[in-house]
Amino acid sequence: MLTAAQLTSTTAPAATVANSAFALPTAAAPPTNAFEGTLTLNGVATAGGFTALKDPYGYAGTEALKHLPPFSVQLVQNGSHLVPLVRGVQITGSPYWNLAVGPGRAWQENGDGGQTRAALPFALIERNANCVHNGVLSFLFTTTSVSKVRYQVTSETCEYFQFDLWGQVGATYTAGGVASPDVVRNAYAAEVADRLPTKPIAALATDNPTAGVDLSAFGGGITASALSTYGFFYNGTNYVGDCPTRQGAYPFCGQLLLPSYSTAKSAFGGVALMRLAQKYGAEVANELVKDHVTEASGLTAWNGVTINHALDMATGNYTSADYEVDESGSTMLDFFTAEGYTQKMSTALSFPHKTTPGSVWTYHTSDTFLATRAMDDLLKDRAGSGAEIFAMFRDEVLKPAKIGPDALTTLRTDNSATGAAFGGYGMFWTRDDIAKMAKLLTVDDGVAGGQQLLHPGLLDATLQRDSADRGVTTSGSVPFRYNNAFWAREFTTADNASFTNPFSVPFMSGFGGITVALMPNGSSYYVFSDNNEFAWSNAVVQSNKLAQMAGGGGGSSCTAAELIGNGGFETGTASPWTASSGVVDNRTTLQPPRTGSWKAWLNGFGSANTETLSQTVTVPAGCTNATLRFWLRIDSAENLANAYDTLKLTATPAGGAATTLAQWSNLNEANYTAKSYSLGAFAGKTVTLTFTGAEDYSLQTSFVIDDASVSTTG
Repeated sequence: MLTAAQLTSTTAPAATVANSAFALPTAAAPPTNAFEGTLTLNGVATAGGFTALKDPYGYAGTEALKHLPPFSVQLVQNGSHLVPLVRGVQITGSPYWNLAVGPGRAWQENGDGGQTRAALPFALIERNANCVHNGVLSFLFTTTSVSKVRYQVTSETCEYFQFDLWGQVGATYTAGGVASPDVVRNAYAAEVADRLPTKPIAALATDNPTAGVDLSAFGGGITASALSTYGFFYNGTNYVGDCPTRQGAYPFCGQLLLPSYSTAKSAFGGVALMRLAQKYGAEVANELVKDHVTEASGLTAWNGVTINHALDMATGNYTSADYEVDESGSTMLDFFTAEGYTQKMSTALSFPHKTTPGSVWTYHTSDTFLATRAMDDLLKDRAGSGAEIFAMFRDEVLKPAKIGPDALTTLRTDNSATGAAFGGYGMFWTRDDIAKMAKLLTVDDGVAGGQQLLHPGLLDATLQRDSADRGVTTSGSVPFRYNNAFWAREFTTADNASFTNPFSVPFMSGFGGITVALMPNGSSYYVFSDNNEFAWSNAVVQSNKLAQMAGGGGGSSCTAAELIGNGGFETGTASPWTASSGVVDNRTTLQPPRTGSWKAWLNGFGSANTETLSQTVTVPAGCTNATLRFWLRIDSAENLANAYDTLKLTATPAGGAATTLAQWSNLNEANYTAKSYSLGAFAGKTVTLTFTGAEDYSLQTSFVIDDASVSTTG
C-alpha cells in the first residue's frame, strides 16, 4: 500500500486505506535524507473524497467543509523523528477547520528509489467547537524535493459529526528558513524523555498478578466504534489501551489528539483557581464576579456571586434547575455558537436570577467562562495588565508538570490566538498529558519541580478530602458532588461488596463520553469516546483490588489521622523532632513564626554551617493518601543569582535509601508559602523526614519552617 508509484501518481485515491500504510514498519531502516523546512499542501480546497457517517445537523451539505483547510507546516528532523515547530491549535483562516500537527517519523523503505518516506499525524479541529477529527498523511522526500502527499481522516472524538475524508495533493517543500532548529530538536528530545513510562493495558495484570485485575473493565461499557482511547495510571506507569479507527489502529496512538470538552472546566478552570489561591491566598475564591467582569458590574442578578459560586455551578441564575436542562437549551446554544466575545459574554450573563448564590446547582458552561474571565481580571490586578489567565496556567502549572506542547493552547473567542479563553471547554490532550494532569492532582498533591503549584487546602476540598467542604449537591436521579469544577461520586457497598469503607471518587467529565476518574489510592482511569456512554465504575473496582493488594481497601482502609508530633513546635522543645541546637526557636523580631510563638529556624548565621531537623513517622499500610504539609519562609542576604545556601527535604524509609522530595536555595526567597508532598509511596513503612540546611561562608540565608503536618484521610 502507498507505494512510491502511488505517491507520485496523478490518479486520485478512491477511498481510505488501512492506517498501517502510514505506520513506521518494524524493520524500517534509518532515514538517509533530512527534512528541514516548510511543507505546504497545494490545492486542498477542492481535492479529495468525503463520506459522512453521522451528521444529524446536515453539516456535510456545505461543500467547502469536505476538504482540508490551508495546510502548511514547518518541520525539523531529529534522527527518525519529524517535529513540527508549531504544536497545538493553529488558526488557519478556514471558515470551518483549524489544525494541529503532531510529531511523525521518517524512514527508508525498499522500493522508494532512495527517497525517504515520512508520515505525520494531524487533527482537524472544528472552528469555535471542540470536536477533533484525527488523520494521518504520508509523502516521500529528498533534500530538495517532495512527492505528492496522501492523507486521510478515519476517526474522531465527536458525538455529532463523524466522517471519512481522504485525498492526495501536490506539495511544495521549501528547504531551510527554520529559526533555531537545534532548539526545536533539543526541546523535543526533552519532551520524549519526560513522558511517563508506558505499557500496554495487559501489563497491568502481569505486573500485579495477585490482584485479580479484570482488564475488560478498561474501555468496557463503551460501544467499540465510539471508543477513541483509554488508559489507567497506576504506580508511576501509564497503562494504555488501543486507538481504534475505521481503518485499523491509529499509527501514532501516543500522539492521538483528544478534545477536552468539559474536562477543561476542571483542569483549567478549577486548577487555575488553585494556582491563584497558592499565589495570592485562598480568599481569591470569594472575589465577586461583578467586581472583575465589567459587563456584569451593573446587573443585580450577579450581586453576591463569587468566582467559587461560578465554578461550582451555583450562581443562582438559571432558567430551569432540572438536570442540565439549561445546558441543552436555546440560551446555551446561542452561547456555544457565538464566536465573538461580546455576544458570548452577553449570552453568559442573560440567565434570570432565581435564588441565593451557592444554594442551587445548575450546570452552565457559560458560568465557567465567566469565572475564567473574572480570574483573568483578578490576575491582571495583581500581576499587571500583560498577565493572562491561560498563559499563567500554561507557564505555572502545565509546563512545570511536564505536560506536552499539544496541550499548551486553547480555543478562544473570535477564532483568534489572542481572544478570551473559553474556560469551560477548548483544550486538547494526549494520553500522556491527561495522565500527568491526574498525577499532579492525586499523587503529587499539586507539587512539581519541588514547588507547591496548587493551594493544598483548596486542592483537598476539590478532591473531597475536606469533610467541611464537599461542594454542591447536583440535581438528577443520581446526585453527585460538584466542587471547584470537579465532579465526585460516592461509592459504598451498594456499588460493590468490597467497598466496606465508603469513599468518594472525584472525576472530570466531558461531552459525548469522556471521563477522567481520580481514585483515592493515586490511580486514575481515563476514557475518551463519543456515544454518550460514561461507563467507569468497574474501573474503580479494579483500582480497589490494587489498593487491597497493597494493603489498602475501598477508597482506602486508611483512617484519618495526624502522624507527626509537635508540628507547630508550640511545646517549646524539639521532641519528637530531632534538631540541631537552637533550631526550635521563639524569637519573633528577625524570623517570626507563621502562627503561635515557636517555629523551626535553620541556618541564618552568615557563616559556613549545616543544621538539620527530622522526625520519624510510620505511614499505615493502605494510606496512599498520606501527605506532608508545612509552611516555609526563606529570607536571604545573598545578592547574586547563584544558589549559595540550600535546604534539602528527604524521606528515608527504614533500611532504605533517601529520596529527595524537594530542594530550595537563597534564590527561592519568599514569605511563608505552603508546601505539600505525597508520602503515599511509603505506605506501610517507617520513614524519616529530614530537613538539611547548609550555608556557605558569608551572607545569611534563613530557612524557617512552621505548622508541619503529616495527615491521612479516611
